[in-house]
Amino acid sequence: MIDTMVSTHDIDQSRIFVTGLSAGGAMTSIMLASYPELFAGGAIIAGLPFGCATSVNDAFARMRGEGYPSDDRLPELVRAASGHQGPWPTISVWQGSADKTVAPSNAERIIAQWQALHGVGDIPTEQAIVDGSPRRTWHDKMGRAVIEAYEIVGMGHGTPLNTVGPDGHGSAAPYMLEAGISSTGQIAKAWGLMTKAKTRPASATQSERPRPLNTAPQPTQAKKPIPKAPHKATGVAAVIEDALRKAGLMR
Repeated sequence: MIDTMVSTHDIDQSRIFVTGLSAGGAMTSIMLASYPELFAGGAIIAGLPFGCATSVNDAFARMRGEGYPSDDRLPELVRAASGHQGPWPTISVWQGSADKTVAPSNAERIIAQWQALHGVGDIPTEQAIVDGSPRRTWHDKMGRAVIEAYEIVGMGHGTPLNTVGPDGHGSAAPYMLEAGISSTGQIAKAWGLMTKAKTRPASATQSERPRPLNTAPQPTQAKKPIPKAPHKATGVAAVIEDALRKAGLMR
């Protein structure tokens, strides 16, 4: 799919990135490990380290922060996934400290997984507070920032947003959480994708705010009630739903 998009649209292959939240964060880990040559970087938001779960029960245990492979084993799982010898994609890790769905310890395991691959130590090269949130950064021998990690203090499970003030974007919604910091903005800035936007007046109204990134205007349509039909999953879907119900994550 990516190769097709590159050839069809003449995309710069050195500027391809992947990101996701929760299950999408786990997907991002998988993509970065399985196809590291395709991506310049990836951002994992409340996700899991690669290769740490081989079943639904394993995945739920890791989400609770239980049963990880050793930190020494984690980088080897990535190396074995593709046989790639580097260079490796840069990594941005985001995690809410109050996340009750994906334990914050997963962020530390993701960091440990990529430290050995990038040849950096446990101690970050740089620490800072960005829009009220602690950020740790690891630089490689060339001085390049290869791993960054944000802890959003007090935030639960979701993507951190900054929706207010002159630099605000988007709107809070389920799993899109007002946190005073825009993960989208900070990640795009780290990847060199941000262009300087015009600063709007502090008194701008909600209707004057810029639209969220990559969001096109949608036609207004009257909403009609949709009757609910009985749902009965079969096959793989039935197995997944049964596991979710047993874990208390679905009714």
